[in-house]
Amino acid sequence: MNFKEKLSSAKEKTLPVILERAAKDDQYIVEGEQVRLAGEFYEKQLRIALKNYQIIDPLSIDEYIAFGGYFSLYKTIFEMQPGDIIQEMIDANLRGRGGAGFPAGWKWNTAYRYESDIKYVICNADEGDPGAYMDRSILEGDPHSVIEGMAICARAIGANKGYVYVRAEYPKAVRSLRHAIEAAKAYGLLGDHIMGSDFSFDLDVRLGAGAFVCGEGTALIQSIEGKRGMPQAKVYRTSERGLFDKPTIINNVETLANVAQIIEHGADWFKSIGTEDSPGTKVFALVGKVVNAGLVEVPMGVTINDIVYGIGHGAPDGKKIKAVQTGGPSGGCIPPELFDTQVDFISLSKIGSIMGSGGMVVMDETDCMVDIAKFFMKFTVDESCGKCTPCRIGNKRVLEILEKITSGKGEMEDLDLLRELCQVITDTSLCGLGKTATTPVISSMQYFLDEYEEHIQDQTCRASACQSLLKYIVLDKCVGCGLCKRNCPVHAISGEKRQKHEIDTNVCIKCDACLAACPVKAIVRK
Repeated sequence: MNFKEKLSSAKEKTLPVILERAAKDDQYIVEGEQVRLAGEFYEKQLRIALKNYQIIDPLSIDEYIAFGGYFSLYKTIFEMQPGDIIQEMIDANLRGRGGAGFPAGWKWNTAYRYESDIKYVICNADEGDPGAYMDRSILEGDPHSVIEGMAICARAIGANKGYVYVRAEYPKAVRSLRHAIEAAKAYGLLGDHIMGSDFSFDLDVRLGAGAFVCGEGTALIQSIEGKRGMPQAKVYRTSERGLFDKPTIINNVETLANVAQIIEHGADWFKSIGTEDSPGTKVFALVGKVVNAGLVEVPMGVTINDIVYGIGHGAPDGKKIKAVQTGGPSGGCIPPELFDTQVDFISLSKIGSIMGSGGMVVMDETDCMVDIAKFFMKFTVDESCGKCTPCRIGNKRVLEILEKITSGKGEMEDLDLLRELCQVITDTSLCGLGKTATTPVISSMQYFLDEYEEHIQDQTCRASACQSLLKYIVLDKCVGCGLCKRNCPVHAISGEKRQKHEIDTNVCIKCDACLAACPVKAIVRK
């Protein structure tokens, strides 16, 4: 029995068990030999990277094989030459799903052309965007798709060693991944002489300490080498001189999860999905002020409206959506009038945002855009490695100006200084983290400048989110019960019994104790 027959035997044995199990569960829809998730949330999705997520047992290699797993690896070892694999990837135009969108096939081709005794394949699973959990979910729910993608890449470029760089704070993903690696080795799908061929490829896991900057390729390599994870000036591409100065391919989790299916179905199939420039699908973590939050995988080219309203069903409690922020801390804030924009690499860049790794945060009318910009800048300042001056000092100055504005001490001149600072930081920072760090500020000033001006000129925050600008007012319906007065920790409230009380705004510390105490809701924030 050759290895393809072994895989087929495992598939024939396991697939009926999965289909029978799924048929008995209302959360699944069985169509022939395929299973998909049931429910309105999934109807408008097209799942490629998430094809097996929540359907197979991630700890069972046989269940992965049952849905075609490792047949693509067999094909690349016994039926294709390395050059054929790379050409298929180039033809498919699979662009990196980690944010930059560089075509994976051309990246592989560069490493393929360099002669070296050792080459490496690295999976970048250092997902650190606030609210994003796309890569973590794939590693937890379908780790073999990433392993197979890495093995196919290794076969194409001639690599014999690979690493998955994953955050230590993802313990479930780490356990799932390590279990899958051991299962693949025991099955003869990793290690020496894979499937009885002359192709050998070993895989290991490296844990990151949670530094956001290690998502950048050169910093990630430094970390794997045991050094402090800091970006390096890119004298050479990593595909030429990367890990230990050897040709190295770095792709993120979602990119690699697409590889096996491209090999199985062909480049034309992949290009038939999405747009001409951005084929395939993209996974988003739809989070924030939205009714239906969760992982969403849709064809490239759908609009923001399709995702936020078609799948997410808009904001809860009848509130209006104010903006959507795409691309994580380095992404832009997009207003509702631009929600007809297609979600692809080029279209998002035209309106001042980025695809990023796939975070999509929905904000409603209770969110202050200046405060949102401050939140993302604080994250970036905390995560800066400190190597280059523009990022280390410039972003800190931007954050200080935003804090000044949200505390009611801003001046109109601060807006011009913000624009100038953001431009300098973008132009002169060393790595992608610094170059895109101020995107939330730039985009929010472009589309929500009136909120910045209100904070400065009117000393008000329309969303009542900036604590320093809040004003507490007692309405005429106050019954003079005195509960607010008794609960105020700084004695800022005065008034006689059964008469309307007053709040001394100069003494008030805006702790909300009076709001909680008032039985007739006669105190409001403005």
